[in-house]
Amino acid sequence: MKKVQIGKTDLYVNPVGLGANAVGGHNLYPNTDDESGKELVRSAVNAGLDYIDTAFSYGYGRSEELIGETLKELGNRNEIVIATKGAQRIVGEERIIDNSPDFLKETIDASLKRLQTDYIDLFYIHSPDASTPKYEAVGALKELKDAGKIRAIGVSNFSMEQLEEANRDGYVDVYQGHYNLLKRDAEKDYFPFAANHDISFVPFFPFASGLLAGKYTKDTVFNDFRKNMPHLQGEEFKTNLLKLERLREIAASKQVDVAHIVLAWYLTRDVIDTVIPGAKKPDQVLNNLKANYVKLTDDEIHAIEEVFS
Repeated sequence: MKKVQIGKTDLYVNPVGLGANAVGGHNLYPNTDDESGKELVRSAVNAGLDYIDTAFSYGYGRSEELIGETLKELGNRNEIVIATKGAQRIVGEERIIDNSPDFLKETIDASLKRLQTDYIDLFYIHSPDASTPKYEAVGALKELKDAGKIRAIGVSNFSMEQLEEANRDGYVDVYQGHYNLLKRDAEKDYFPFAANHDISFVPFFPFASGLLAGKYTKDTVFNDFRKNMPHLQGEEFKTNLLKLERLREIAASKQVDVAHIVLAWYLTRDVIDTVIPGAKKPDQVLNNLKANYVKLTDDEIHAIEEVFS
């Protein structure tokens, strides 16, 4: 598998990584346990995956701890690109977003300790606060980059205006934002900005809560947080399932899954170098990696674009 460069950074990875919110993310997935999270990382790395995306908010540091323990056990930290995110200050039971330079520096030092490493490959400001000038927050990360504590600078969940402010000095390397076949708003403003400034765009929610993975039928009933998502309810849900039929045709012609077609399509976007689908089980990780080998023709790319215009 040919590795890709993430934007203008010196990071090179296989295009399909692992979104690790199920590794130690007990606040998100209460039924997960630590050992299954570590086994997820082991299986991924042993299968050739070399890019893991985590965050402090996944288990409030527990995800980072488990990834650090597993990579130490495997002894190949330098072969793996680790991305993590922070900006949350926990005060009692309250979570406060804080982008202040001093807090970001504390956050990175704490992440380094949990990950048992002396550098983080890609660090994101996970969410914007209401008061810190964004160029000052990113400026603090630039200091840490110059000091060798991080290798690349990212921001996530920033508005377009906040991203422009954050990149005032050209220091932002990666932007992580909401984008998938059902939500393509980013193509109007974020994509052109990213292209003009050589910023790599990493999409989250690539499968739109499972719909674009081809998991659901018209008889699927949701009794959890998904029951309030418009794209999974009523006529909109039925319309989306019809759109998926075109993806099923393309997937069948290539003898792969719908999920592989979706991930492969994202990688045809000029500003998207990598995708980080989540997984809860090792076989899901191994399955996602098959998208690395899917090649879409120009006609297939345009057909998918039109169906989900």
